[in-house]
Amino acid sequence: MEPNTQHKKSGWIDRFLAFIEKLGNKLPDPITLFFILSLAVIVISAIAAWLQISVVNPGDGKTISAVSLLTPAGIRQIFTKAVENFTGFKPLGIVLVAMLGVGVAEYTGLLSALLKQLVLIAPGRFICPFLVFAGVMSNIAADAGYVVLVPLGAVIYLAYNRHPLAGLAAVFAGVSGGFSANLIINPLDPLLAGLSQSAAQLIKPEYQVNATANYYFMVVSTFLITGIGWFVTEKIIEPRLGSYNREEEAQMQQLTAAERKGLRWAGYTLLAFTVLISALVLPSQGILREPKTFTLIPSPFINSIVFIIALLFLITGIIYGKCSGSITNDKDVAKAMSNSMSSMGYYIVLAFFAAQFIAYFSWSNLGIIMAVNGANFLKATGFTGVPLLILFILVSLVINLFVGSASAKWAIMAPVFIPMFMLVGYSPELIQAAYRIGDSTTNIITPLMPYLPVVLAFAQKYDKSLGLGTLISLMLPYSIAFFIGWIILFIAWFVFGLPWGPGVTSVYG
Repeated sequence: MEPNTQHKKSGWIDRFLAFIEKLGNKLPDPITLFFILSLAVIVISAIAAWLQISVVNPGDGKTISAVSLLTPAGIRQIFTKAVENFTGFKPLGIVLVAMLGVGVAEYTGLLSALLKQLVLIAPGRFICPFLVFAGVMSNIAADAGYVVLVPLGAVIYLAYNRHPLAGLAAVFAGVSGGFSANLIINPLDPLLAGLSQSAAQLIKPEYQVNATANYYFMVVSTFLITGIGWFVTEKIIEPRLGSYNREEEAQMQQLTAAERKGLRWAGYTLLAFTVLISALVLPSQGILREPKTFTLIPSPFINSIVFIIALLFLITGIIYGKCSGSITNDKDVAKAMSNSMSSMGYYIVLAFFAAQFIAYFSWSNLGIIMAVNGANFLKATGFTGVPLLILFILVSLVINLFVGSASAKWAIMAPVFIPMFMLVGYSPELIQAAYRIGDSTTNIITPLMPYLPVVLAFAQKYDKSLGLGTLISLMLPYSIAFFIGWIILFIAWFVFGLPWGPGVTSVYG
């Protein structure tokens, strides 16, 4: 099946995106790109170490120096840690485990039957906001949204005879661009709050920052991101992508008797599975709660959510297959999982090189040096009020292009910025909210985001020639729109003095 993508050449937005796409697609294949970047980090690390480039860690006052990877110790580390870098690459295990279960559900026809039923009963007009909203909400399940919802968005759009890449982009925008928004406290909230509290206690030792510090703002942000994602998808992305031709058009047929039977028993299985997991989670001392504090966030339940999802798809897929007749024995199940893994071949190769680059970047301390220097630049500007806050968001945004982990960046930035802003009368919770805007909006366009290769692999299923430049140009309108919309909301929230969370204002002191 070959896509027929008809770009409309009118309008400055499309011309700009076409330029970005053309420029980006001149880059080498992502595998080659990560190989080149790895070599570049090795060379730059040696130059930076030779120049004795260093910064002072604002958290503990220790000096962080650039580390050369061209020393005997560095070369040994490159050789001896290559396998460990690959096997320890977090997205790799998450993707492969999830795809084991999803592959069975796809092979048996469960996903097709569910999508057919969805197409028959759901109004297509609202599929886009539903997918973006689901993407935003998925961060409660850690990284599962990347490997479950993103490809599902493409399949759903295809079922509606809409361009699958538009569905993929809409979900990816919600999952990654809306990473900090949610209606529920998610694992990132207590993590960032703990770092903010430690930084705030440098000024006021008894200061407490709760996990709900930005809750009100993030709830409203959920609907903001959903609306913006909906608008960008339908007004910019889909018109630019044009039509998508395939050999067989989607048939709006009723479910067969076998499919209805399979779905019915898959539903019963889903209910039983949900009851079982609930029994392990909901009791005050449930097995999958944190064993010492019995909290739900964090907990073994949250940490195992990808495995739970894989089990859910695997079990319901098997039951559906047995009841519908699409599988007959265990060999069919093994074949389904094998087919799923074979489709991930490109991503596995890509993950090897991406893992090496990320490891080299970390070993060299180049990322930390860049982050601290960016913080020092912000302090030196002399700005105050709204301009200072916007500049801080911009610095967070730029740093996010080079250091992907939200907690790792905040661990570096919080000890610098929170005390600085507290001394001029701004609360730590306000600064944390500003940081989260910058941290989220460029997730979907940075090649250093660990899951970008995953999304690229999913997208190439529908366009084998699609390159990194095309994907980035596809996501750039979301990034710009999210940034503008979030900045407007942030300024309004700040100017009107609205609480960021329960009992939290913008004012300190």
